[in-house]
Amino acid sequence: MRALEGWGLVGGVALEYLVLGDSTLLLAGQDGKTTAVTDDRLDRVGKQLRAPVDRLPTGTPEHAAALAQYRDDLTGLRNRPGGFWIAGPEPRAAEHALTGAVPLESLASVTLLSDGATRLVDRFGLADWTDVLDVLASAGPDELIRRVREAENSDPDGQRWPRGKARDDATVLHWVPSS
Repeated sequence: MRALEGWGLVGGVALEYLVLGDSTLLLAGQDGKTTAVTDDRLDRVGKQLRAPVDRLPTGTPEHAAALAQYRDDLTGLRNRPGGFWIAGPEPRAAEHALTGAVPLESLASVTLLSDGATRLVDRFGLADWTDVLDVLASAGPDELIRRVREAENSDPDGQRWPRGKARDDATVLHWVPSS
């Protein structure tokens, strides 16, 4: 995962988090409400530059050339005001992260997902965050990733859902605090 994310306990009372890059943190509350913390700056910048990539079938030489240009354009916006922030070569990028803390007793679960694992919701529109949490609670991360792969495989050329890669890395960490 190219993002920096994490959480820590603050005196055993609160969960402190940091989200940076192309990841999403789902905070499911005991009250049934779910909060998705997503650093969407890369997506916002990317949407402005993606049109040439999205018009072409994934996997074609033309798509590869347009994707290379897109990546070059993104590089110029990485770790810059008005662009997006990722950890790695620029440690100060963490100063631009989305951070917060929530009381531990308010949480039913905490889930961290890479952008490849969030595709069912934010790219394909086949589920919402409640659906994702239901899958995780009933069948676990493997099933969520299986569903992402099924959707990706149903559109290998990226015609229904334009995207840079036919398949993206998918990582899920799902934690249910003990009572």
